[in-house]
Amino acid sequence: MDITQYCFEIKRHAFIRAMQRNVNPDMIEATLKGGKIEKFGKNKVRFIKDYKRFSVICVGEMIGTNVEIFTIETKGGEK
Repeated sequence: MDITQYCFEIKRHAFIRAMQRNVNPDMIEATLKGGKIEKFGKNKVRFIKDYKRFSVICVGEMIGTNVEIFTIETKGGEK
């Protein structure tokens, strides 16, 4: 799947949650550009990138040529 042809839109709620979980915008961008892509459901998609202490997971929906990211979560690591 060639991700360069899509436009990304990160919802405000997802960005606020990412900041609360100590995920900075550079990590979000790196996850979307270089992370592993998992498709599930009809048009849902996950971008997953592992870092040293935790993994960043961006969950979104593909709508035409747009990808709307509606949640950003972390897995692993200490809270």
